[in-house]
Amino acid sequence: MLLAYGDLAKLFPKMKGIQDHELFFHTVATISDVPQFRGVFIPLGENTGELKKAIENGAVAALWKEEMEIPRYTPNHFPIFFTNDLLKGLKDMMELYIEKLNQQQKTELKVTNFLFSDEILLNENNSTYDIAVIAEKMKVINNLLQERKEGAK
Repeated sequence: MLLAYGDLAKLFPKMKGIQDHELFFHTVATISDVPQFRGVFIPLGENTGELKKAIENGAVAALWKEEMEIPRYTPNHFPIFFTNDLLKGLKDMMELYIEKLNQQQKTELKVTNFLFSDEILLNENNSTYDIAVIAEKMKVINNLLQERKEGAK
């Protein structure tokens, strides 16, 4: 089961670029320097300048913070989905994907892989994760979101 353009369009109705409901995403990545065939790039932390590298490595779309300027080199047709909070957007994507997985037939072989940077999420080395450990990563993301909420009070 792959994430589709339509899935992200529902989650993030504010968007730019081509609207291609035949587009499926094989990866979701927060790191730009890994192969991300037909990927959605999410520039967490200081990675906003890494969009060019992500595109070179196969990203075909991005989740972008609304107030961040889109780099000039970004192709006009490149789909960009906007959110106020990238971390929450990643969490929403993961939850939607888990829901889709729970509804799928067990014979489906294609899956979307989620590629994370532990440097951003856990202040450790870069690692790659697939859907098998998303539940654990969601706990980390939920904790980061909770800490952010408590710090804003």
